[in-house]
Amino acid sequence: MIIVLAALLAAAQADENPAAPGLDPSPALVQKLAAALAVKGPDFHPNTRHLDGRGRPLFTNRLILETSPYLLQHANNPVSCYAWGDEPFARAAREHKPVLLSVGYSTCHWCHVMERESFEDLEVARYLNENYIAIKVDREERPDVDGIYMAAVEMLTGNGGWPMTTALTPDRQPFFGGTYFPRERFLDVLQQLRRVYDKDPARVATVAKELSHAVQENAQPAQPGKLPRPEVLHETAERLARSYDPLHGGFGGAPKFPTPVNLELLLRYHRRTGDPQALKMVVHTLEAMAAGGIYDQLGGGFHRYSTDVQWLKPHFEKMLYDNAQLAIVYLEASQVTGRADLARVVRETLDSIARDLTDPRGGFWSASDADSPGPDGEEIEGYSFTWTPGEIEAVLGKKRGVLVEGSYGVSERGDLDGRSIVRHVSDVPEDARKQLLSARSKRAPAAIDRKIIPFWNGLMISAFARAGFALGEPRYRAAAVRAAEFVLAHIADRDRFLDDYAALAQGLIDLYEATHDPRRLSEAIALHRTLDARFRDAAAGGYFLTPEGKHGLLAREKPAYDGVVPTGNSIAALNLLRLAELTGEEHFRKRAEEVMAAFASRMPAMPAMLAALDWSLDQPLEVVIVRPRDRCGMELLDVLQHAYLPDAVRVIATEGPDLEKHGRVVPLIQGRRAQRGKTTAYVCRKNVCDLPTSDPAIFAQQLAKTEPLFKDHSPAPLPAPKP
Repeated sequence: MIIVLAALLAAAQADENPAAPGLDPSPALVQKLAAALAVKGPDFHPNTRHLDGRGRPLFTNRLILETSPYLLQHANNPVSCYAWGDEPFARAAREHKPVLLSVGYSTCHWCHVMERESFEDLEVARYLNENYIAIKVDREERPDVDGIYMAAVEMLTGNGGWPMTTALTPDRQPFFGGTYFPRERFLDVLQQLRRVYDKDPARVATVAKELSHAVQENAQPAQPGKLPRPEVLHETAERLARSYDPLHGGFGGAPKFPTPVNLELLLRYHRRTGDPQALKMVVHTLEAMAAGGIYDQLGGGFHRYSTDVQWLKPHFEKMLYDNAQLAIVYLEASQVTGRADLARVVRETLDSIARDLTDPRGGFWSASDADSPGPDGEEIEGYSFTWTPGEIEAVLGKKRGVLVEGSYGVSERGDLDGRSIVRHVSDVPEDARKQLLSARSKRAPAAIDRKIIPFWNGLMISAFARAGFALGEPRYRAAAVRAAEFVLAHIADRDRFLDDYAALAQGLIDLYEATHDPRRLSEAIALHRTLDARFRDAAAGGYFLTPEGKHGLLAREKPAYDGVVPTGNSIAALNLLRLAELTGEEHFRKRAEEVMAAFASRMPAMPAMLAALDWSLDQPLEVVIVRPRDRCGMELLDVLQHAYLPDAVRVIATEGPDLEKHGRVVPLIQGRRAQRGKTTAYVCRKNVCDLPTSDPAIFAQQLAKTEPLFKDHSPAPLPAPKP
C-alpha cells in the first residue's frame, strides 16, 4: 500500500528507512533497495535534490536495481517507478489503477527538464504514487516498447519525441499519449485522466481497444508486392529536392535533423543519373553543417540536431549513431568530390569518438549528454561547449583571442544566456584550436551514457572500418576490430533485436573489406543465420524487430521507416545482396528480394531500403586484387581507396595461404593470380570480367564505368529551388 509522502520523508530524515520513501514499504523490498544503493559505491551520485544532511538520497525506488543510466537517473526520484515488466501491470490490475509509462534516454535534454520539474516534485510524486503505477523505460534498451507506444502517441497527436508520456490500462493498452509536459500541465493531465478512468471506464476501454488495434495494424506492413521500378528512386530524390533549403542546406525548416540516409541516397542517385542537383544538395548540406554550431568545431563530431534552420543552435547531446552515419556520408562525399575538407571532418569525427566515447574494453558508448555543469554545479544545456570572449582571451591572450573570437563567431552578446556557440566563420590556426580544446577538457564534462548497444556499435564499426580503408588509417581499422570483437563476445548476453544483428553484420562485412580477414565475413554470415532462425517472417517476408518467443507487447513490430537511423530490415536487405555477391550463394539474393518485396508499398519512406533496391537494379562490381607475396601493390589499392563504389564488393588477398583461406569463403577469388609477379586487379559485373590489369589508370577506368539507372532514357532533372 502507498504511504503519504510526508510521512515517508519524515522516516527517511530520521535515518530509519532511507530506501523506503515513495515505495511499497515492505521490509524485504526496503532491504533489497538499500543493499542495491550501497553496492553502487561512492562513484554513484544520486540524481536528485532530495538529500539528507550527509548528502544521502531521501528516496530510492526500484530503478536502483537496473543498469540503464537513464533509469538510474530516476532511481532516487520520489516517484515509485518500476522498470518495464509483468510486475507493475499485475499490480495495476490488482489495485485498479492506470499505468503511467514514461520513455526517454539518458542524454535527452527535455527528459532532464521534465524530471526536474515533475518527477522530482513532491506534489506530483504524491499524486502519481497514489493514483498510478509508474513505469520508466530507456528507449535505447527497449526499442520494442518505445516503437509500439510511440506509434500510439503519433496517432493521437500527429508527432512524437522524448520524453514520451503515455497512459495505459493494466493490460498494456494505451488510451492517452504525449511528449513533454510542463509541471502544471502534467499534474492537470494526470488528474483529468484519473477522473475519466474512474468515472467512464467504458470510454477508456473503447479508446484503448481502438488505439491498440490501430497500433497492431501499423506494426505490420502491407502484403508483399512486386519490387518497385527505378522510378521510385527518382520520385524520392525529387521529393527531397522540393523540400531542400537552398539557403542553408538540409531539408525542411526548424528543427533540422541531418538524416544521413537521405544524403546517402542522393549520392547514389547522382552516381546513377549524373544529376548535378543531387550532388549539390548533399555537398551544400555537408558544408553548412560542418560550419555550424551543430558541429563541434574544437573537438570534432556532431551534436544531435539544430533548433534553427542555419545549423547554428543545436541540442548538444552527441549520439553514437549520428556520428557513425555522418562520418560515412562525409567519407563518401569526399570520394565523389576529392575534397580534403570533407575527409578532414571524417577524421575529426572519428577521433572524437575514439577520445570521448570508446570503452577501454573495445566497444563504443552510446552518447554524451546535452547538459553539463555550470559554474555553480547546476546542469546547463551546452555549457561545456559554449564560450565567452573573456574565456577565450584567458587561454589565448588578448590579441590572439580577439582574432579567434571573430573566426569562431564568439561575441559579448552570445547566443545562449551570454555565451556563444562556436561556429566556423573563417579558419583558425590549429595550435589555437588545440589550446582551446585542452582548456575545455578541464571543464566539468557532460555525462556519458556508457551503454554499449550492438546496433549503434555496428554502425560505428562500419564507419571506422570504411574510413580506415579509404583514408589509409590503420588505427581506425584497429578500433573497428576491437569493437567488433567486444560486441561479438557479448551479443548473446541478453535478448537482442533485429537492428543489433543486422547492423553488426553490416559492420563485419565492412570490416572484412577493410582488413581482408575472412573470419569477419564468416561472422557476418552467422549473424544472418540467427536473423533467419529467430526474426524472419516466413509468411510475408522481412524480419520482426523482436525474436520469436518474446512476449509482453501489444504487437510484434516489423519496422518500416528509415529516419534518424535505418531500420534493421533496410540494413539486412543490403547485407544480403552483398553476401550474395561475395559468396555466390543465391539464397542470400532471394532472401534480400523477399525483404524488399515485403516493404514494396512502404519503400518511399525507407531511403536505406531504396539503397538496397538501387543495388538490385545495378550491375554490382566484383573487385578482386591479388598481391604477390613480396609486394604490397599500393598503387592499385590507392585507386580503390579513393573510388566511390556503393554497389561493389571488394576482395583483397595475397598469393599463397592467404589466397586459399579467402577462397574457402569467397569463391569469386578462386583462380585469381598476381600476373607476371605484379599486383593484379580483376573487375567483373555479373560474371563478365574486364581484362586483368596492373595499371592503375586502366583500373580506375574500369571502376568508373557506371550502369545508368534508366536504360532507355534520362530522368527529368531534379528541381533546383532558388535561395
